[in-house]
Amino acid sequence: MQYQGRRDQAGTLRQLSRECKAENGPQEKEMRAARVMSVTSGKGGVGKTVCVANLAVVMARQGYRVLVIDADLGLANIDIYFGLSPQFNLNHFFAGQKSLDEILVPAAEGITVLPAGSGAQQYTNLESAHKLNLMEGLEALHGQFDVVLIDTEAGISENVTYFNVAAQEILVVTTPEPTAISDVYALMKLLSTRYYEKQFKLIVNCVVSENEALDVYHKLTLVSTRFIDISIDFLGAIPLDKRFTDSVRRQQALAELYPASKPSTAFAELVGNLELRSESHEPKGTQQFFWERLLSFN
Repeated sequence: MQYQGRRDQAGTLRQLSRECKAENGPQEKEMRAARVMSVTSGKGGVGKTVCVANLAVVMARQGYRVLVIDADLGLANIDIYFGLSPQFNLNHFFAGQKSLDEILVPAAEGITVLPAGSGAQQYTNLESAHKLNLMEGLEALHGQFDVVLIDTEAGISENVTYFNVAAQEILVVTTPEPTAISDVYALMKLLSTRYYEKQFKLIVNCVVSENEALDVYHKLTLVSTRFIDISIDFLGAIPLDKRFTDSVRRQQALAELYPASKPSTAFAELVGNLELRSESHEPKGTQQFFWERLLSFN
């Protein structure tokens, strides 16, 4: 069936969020199920992968078992941010040479990374068979993680929209630059009008003040309210800091190198705003036109 691979793959990511119970749990053992979050952006260069790496470090330090999936299947680089040199990656998995367990890589603070390859164009638009294989591999990971962060590629490719729809929550990253704001709006508009996604969480990166971040948020909510029916929650802002360049060069997350810095504090606040331990928090579930969303793929 044409859409079977997409249904199974997205269903597996959803099942991670429903069934992946924490065996030992975080410090207070309050986690009930894994939270599957995509971190995405309309354009490159806004610090999306930097946000993923730092969020993962902060979550891990709070006791969560974190899996980072590099879903940029053409220009992967999350392994570089963690200073990893994986021998195998998703290219080997899709080629049938390795299992997911064989390519999982331990990273800083106990984080686990599922690395992707770079420079392999054949996987930039996954076929149904690849998605089915990935689904089967992910099934074996149930129960091992509390949080799954999917680092999508930038833009509006089919892989980007697919992983965003499959995730339980969508975190969009932008900067105050007009082009970045325009592109992230275009991404949210596409996900809303074509795939029925209505809830987004906004991270504004590289700001000089909180007012600058709130101005971005107000611009996006104003145009979204006028032209598309979506809900944007302001998750938080990350201040501009020259030490980000240093952390990238040293291949360590800034939150790991400079835990007392303002950006590290900001990432900790972002994690707090996600309310990972909340008993009442209910992210996007499986009842919001789940099958309709999946069947909307072309």
